[in-house]
Amino acid sequence: MSYLRTFLPWIVFAVIPSGDWQWGAPAAFVVAAALIVQEKRKGAGFDALIIETGSAVFFAALAAVALTDPHSGVHDYAAALSSGTLAVIAGVSLAVGRPFTLGIAKRTTPRELWGLRPFVRTNVVITAGWTAAFALTAVVLALVEHAGHAHSTPATLVQIAGFVVPMLFTVRYVAHVQAKAGQVAR
Repeated sequence: MSYLRTFLPWIVFAVIPSGDWQWGAPAAFVVAAALIVQEKRKGAGFDALIIETGSAVFFAALAAVALTDPHSGVHDYAAALSSGTLAVIAGVSLAVGRPFTLGIAKRTTPRELWGLRPFVRTNVVITAGWTAAFALTAVVLALVEHAGHAHSTPATLVQIAGFVVPMLFTVRYVAHVQAKAGQVAR
């Protein structure tokens, strides 16, 4: 559920019809900002809000473009830009040694495991998977959009796969790591 909450602004943006991007981008910004406020009130650190913070910045910028120039060429590449932005956010979180999944995982993992190498390593691998998926999705969407098929069914399917594949990878990889740890503990 944490991942759904984390990516809620992107889901909101995807659900609002693409022709109404001047409403979708501000709505996604409001959702991102509300998530940050809500999670900060619960005591979450910014390490658990890396994607939400990046989302708020991205959607604020996209909303500014969408509201000032609804016919901007940015509109046709909004999906590729979205995935590219997520790839950059996730990649930077890896580069600075704070994989974005670490903060999410801490919400459901006992505190005594947070500093252990296997826990951190698992989150590096998972974040790398998300980063690769976002980058690949951005490239494929840019190609689809360049071919004149922005806001089409194929573009939508690529976007969905760009979230579903890394989500499934995360679930399976965590299960694999837990099973392996269970074998070692015996």
